[in-house]
Amino acid sequence: MERPAGHEQNADQIAYWNGPSGQRWADRHAAQEKLLGPIADVLIDRASLKPGECVLDVGCGSGATTFAFAKAVAPDGFALGLDVSEPMLSQARALAPKGLPLDFVLADATVYPFEPASFDLLASRFGVMFFADPIASFANLRRALKPAGRLAFACWREPKENPWAMTPLMAVYKHVPKMPPVGPEEPGPFAFASEERVMRILKGAGFVGAAMEPHNLPMDIAIGGGLDAAVEGSLQIGPASRALQGHPPETYEAAKASIREALAPFLKGQSVTLQGAIWIVTARAG
Repeated sequence: MERPAGHEQNADQIAYWNGPSGQRWADRHAAQEKLLGPIADVLIDRASLKPGECVLDVGCGSGATTFAFAKAVAPDGFALGLDVSEPMLSQARALAPKGLPLDFVLADATVYPFEPASFDLLASRFGVMFFADPIASFANLRRALKPAGRLAFACWREPKENPWAMTPLMAVYKHVPKMPPVGPEEPGPFAFASEERVMRILKGAGFVGAAMEPHNLPMDIAIGGGLDAAVEGSLQIGPASRALQGHPPETYEAAKASIREALAPFLKGQSVTLQGAIWIVTARAG
């Protein structure tokens, strides 16, 4: 499997997203898009895209956001989806609608030699929280923007504000030790929860006019499939899944029962809905 040349400090993330975890995300792309699609809608609205613009979609995964950006700027614009995960990019290329002005590149945004001043918008849905050196990464990305270019991305707020992810994890912690705490400067899903940190990173990378807008969204982790689907989804990807890695089958089954018990009170019809909390971050290149 091909892996991108990357910044040495991003090696662990590159390995992670090209291993079994990256493949699981690729395999669940349709379900995840149903879950995360409303967040893409908010992001696209705040990005204020215009036909003819060029968009760089960082951490594009299986390509759903890149497709949406390309539709918004067609026919004369262009969207480039960038990711370090070969499994997800292979899926993106296979799923790309014919005729849309887009392409994909397997690359690490920290070091990729972008054509300077070539994009109107740098965008991302949950793809920019995994850089080991985020100031260097965003500085490289800013160089890819035109002088009047802009940035718009979505990132998670604090874990405690995201019970859709933390409720299953707390159930798993009845059976396994807690994962080592992630330091405030370390990459991870919640690495951009701190408003102060995000502002410091963007300023350090040369962006101006940064703003962070909080949004709360209902997250149906069953995706209309009922309680069993919510439990299985929690076990396949996300923090509960990571906490269970390497544990024996009997621990897995016990944790599965606890997740089911924890999620049952949120079942309404075929939905299991808990709150999600995000930032929509915007800024200008200069």
